[in-house]
Amino acid sequence: MKILISIFVIGFFTSLSHAQWVKQPVDTKAAFRGLSVVNEKVVWASGTGGTVIRTVDGGATWNVISVPDAAKLDFRDIEAFDANTAFILSIGNGDSSRIYKTIDGGATWKQQFTNDKKEAFFDAIGCWDRNNCIAMSDPVDGSYYLISTQDGGATWKPVVSSKKPATAVGEASFAASGTCLIVHGKNGVFIVSGGDAARVFHSADRGINWTTVNSPLVYGTSGSGIFSIAMRDAKNGVVVGGNYEKPAETRSNLAFTTDGGKTWTAAKGLGGYRSGVTYVDVKTIIAVGSGGSDISKDCGKTWANIDKINYNSVESKGTKAIWAVGASGYVAKMK
Repeated sequence: MKILISIFVIGFFTSLSHAQWVKQPVDTKAAFRGLSVVNEKVVWASGTGGTVIRTVDGGATWNVISVPDAAKLDFRDIEAFDANTAFILSIGNGDSSRIYKTIDGGATWKQQFTNDKKEAFFDAIGCWDRNNCIAMSDPVDGSYYLISTQDGGATWKPVVSSKKPATAVGEASFAASGTCLIVHGKNGVFIVSGGDAARVFHSADRGINWTTVNSPLVYGTSGSGIFSIAMRDAKNGVVVGGNYEKPAETRSNLAFTTDGGKTWTAAKGLGGYRSGVTYVDVKTIIAVGSGGSDISKDCGKTWANIDKINYNSVESKGTKAIWAVGASGYVAKMK
């Protein structure tokens, strides 16, 4: 029996180790953090220097797009719907935080929103569908500042709520992978935080009412907390993070929920700080960060390290469409 168990364990981890990233030949040195995988053929990413890239043939060829008059902007998040339509969000203080949209594959862009609050610093955008989206800024006057659109971005308005997601002093979110905010289902939205708290904020009505729960992830410094969240379904989800100033530290960087985000349970197995996480299928999860990437094929019970390459973001649309992006034009597809 011991021999059979040993053979099973060796075989299991060998199958995990076969997962590998294949670097893509993309002609740019931009650092990418925004990533949107539409399907097996269409993938978009966004990053520094006002740069957006797009493939419509599964990575065989790439378009490197320079958004006009945006060379100084850092597009940390992107939400795409097909080969032609995408929103991009840039970060920064004041009017550096902007939202653009293209409907012709990046040939032209319309600037839809420019932040006019000097205290605001936008982090991420999420869309339930082509018309309905929400974007978030770090806290302003003690709560996250949220804007939304119901007309495909033609107009963006502050979310009106008497129960805004209130934050503690020193609590904010990380614009590290575009996944500190995600939407889920028809009306759900999650925000995760770091700094002087590591919490999960959830709204079931598109940002009107909120609940807030603590997570077991590390916090207490400006570089620690939750960096990314992914939901497999209405009940099951995962958060990852840690301390990006100590990327090899493995403590308190992973947690799971089985009740829709009401409670979070700590787990182990990641190789260090991780800034992005995605579900590939019901059982398979991939997490990435500056210190490498990890994969689990049993719902997060056990993990295997894939490599030690620097990644910022990861996203999947099934086993044949798993992508990651990082610094210096790094784009990779999972083999």
